Amino acid sequence: MEGGGGGKMGYGGHHHHHDTAKLLKAVSRTVEPRNFGIGLVAGFLIVTCAYFSTAKFDAIHIALVSPDARNAAAGIGTPVSAAKASNQRLDDLEDALSKLGSKAEVLDKDDDGKILPSPETDSGQTASLGNTRKDDTFASGGGGGALLPPLSSEEPANSTQEQGGLEDEELQVQDAIANSPKKSNNGSSPAVFHSDPATLPVPPVQQIPPAQQQETKAPPVQQIPLIPEAKKTGPEESARREWKPLCDLASNRRIDWCELDGDVRVHGVHGTVTLVGAAKAEEWRVKPYPRKVDTNAMRFVREITVRSTTDAGAIGPEAACTERRDVPALLFSDRGYTGNYFHAYTDVILPLFLTAKQYGGEVLFLVSDFQMWWLGKFLPVFKSLSNYDLVNLAADNRTRCFRHVQVGLTCHSDFSIDPRRAPNGYSMVDFTKFMRTTYGLPRDLAVPAPNARPRLLIIARARTRRFVNADEIVHAAKKIGFEVVVSEGTHEIAPFAEQANTCDAMLGVHGAGLTNMVFLPTRGVVIQVVPLGGLEFVAGYFRNPSRDMGLEYFEYRIARNESTLTEQYPPDHPIFTDPDGVKSKGWDSLKEAYLDKQDVRLDMRRFRPVLKKAIAHIRANKLQ
Repeated sequence: MEGGGGGKMGYGGHHHHHDTAKLLKAVSRTVEPRNFGIGLVAGFLIVTCAYFSTAKFDAIHIALVSPDARNAAAGIGTPVSAAKASNQRLDDLEDALSKLGSKAEVLDKDDDGKILPSPETDSGQTASLGNTRKDDTFASGGGGGALLPPLSSEEPANSTQEQGGLEDEELQVQDAIANSPKKSNNGSSPAVFHSDPATLPVPPVQQIPPAQQQETKAPPVQQIPLIPEAKKTGPEESARREWKPLCDLASNRRIDWCELDGDVRVHGVHGTVTLVGAAKAEEWRVKPYPRKVDTNAMRFVREITVRSTTDAGAIGPEAACTERRDVPALLFSDRGYTGNYFHAYTDVILPLFLTAKQYGGEVLFLVSDFQMWWLGKFLPVFKSLSNYDLVNLAADNRTRCFRHVQVGLTCHSDFSIDPRRAPNGYSMVDFTKFMRTTYGLPRDLAVPAPNARPRLLIIARARTRRFVNADEIVHAAKKIGFEVVVSEGTHEIAPFAEQANTCDAMLGVHGAGLTNMVFLPTRGVVIQVVPLGGLEFVAGYFRNPSRDMGLEYFEYRIARNESTLTEQYPPDHPIFTDPDGVKSKGWDSLKEAYLDKQDVRLDMRRFRPVLKKAIAHIRANKLQ
């Protein structure tokens, strides 16, 4: 049995080896040895490449995942650490993509969410912005918005006061933008590019467990400045960069002004304002009156020395403080053209309101040219703006110490305020409300009482630019429906202010008397009669301000037959045929020809429609 069984097994094994031999012979006949060897080599290479590819991916993957991230993925640690790990992982992945040759643009967003170009994009070297567009992002920043038109060739006033002051680096950025070779279509601002997000590759992000996804935040966007910051070399360099000049003599054509904060000492008799313990010593000489380009106006304005010193002992005998004040001080002059009623407002009263109103009375006025008669005339205004007595600086032989002093007043255009640059957004409407409150005037709106006629105030001039036919004008105005008041005004402001406030409309030939429009109620009417001689430009002194006060403005330009110049000169005289030639000889020539020698005789057939429009406007107020 055992022998028979062994014989069978032996036979079966022999048969198996025989079949294998047949298979090998068949394969050897089909596949040649050389082809078989090539196949083995190819297979080996494929396996090797697959192995190294897998190893490289694992190596990159392991390198990108920090220990904190691995712990977070495993549920170890706090949600904060998981979020930090996710942020770091994305940052590292972006670096890795960059190193691997990614051509994706690096874009940034500014504070308003607008996309800013990287330096490569700005230089025009990136080709992937084919579908981008330009946007005048900065057009409305420092100077894109339309400012109030300057009257008498005055430029806009200094932006460090109105806009709260700009740091030196911010100014450098704005200058760089303004001087950039790339301009938008309007030529006032650089182009800013917006890129389609689809052009930016989205890197793979490792999955975070659901329990931690709510706590994970997106990685912070790297801010790319328009201009790289200059590196500071040390404390001395840092102090130098933070230091600002005490005075600004360049940004405002109307006035030079200075601001001092810290230990500020004012000596009136010596005419000095000194900042003690400053980081840098400097000295300026200014005349604090807003007509600096007019030598005639400035010749009697006292010069003030504004300086800073690093050592209190270096300023002389006035170093010791005689009086210390916690309130700020404003130093200004009341000379120049303040004898003229219009200039009193546009050069001092209005700038003083603009500068001092924000302090709520807690401010001291230092007057460098103390004219008692003039200050007494406007004393109610000074008392409304300051809780303290005026200081006659030239007679003050003490050293007054303050924490803040401003030399020169904030001012914009003539007889005008730009609310965008004013403290607390003050406007001309606010100024007129202030003037009405100062003089206790009751009417805020030009709405006549029931069954009452609208009142018209005609400004009568005594010497020049008079209404020759005033009686005829009064008769026509009454016939239309006005109650008429004719007045020239007096030295005392209060009585005339009260009279003006009772009226709804004011009529006058161009002149300082129209300044009393500040006492008219809001939505009242101003009619300015412009004399012959191409004087539309001087009419602008009241045109824009009246509108800014919330008044309806009408401008009537007389014809040749309405001027008394026709009684003095022949028709072919240059005063009629060449007014530009007369004006080209200077202000004195213009003033003598068209302002000092000319009176007005209104043609009532021509002027009557203006009166009708004025009364219609006032009656419309009544219906509102």
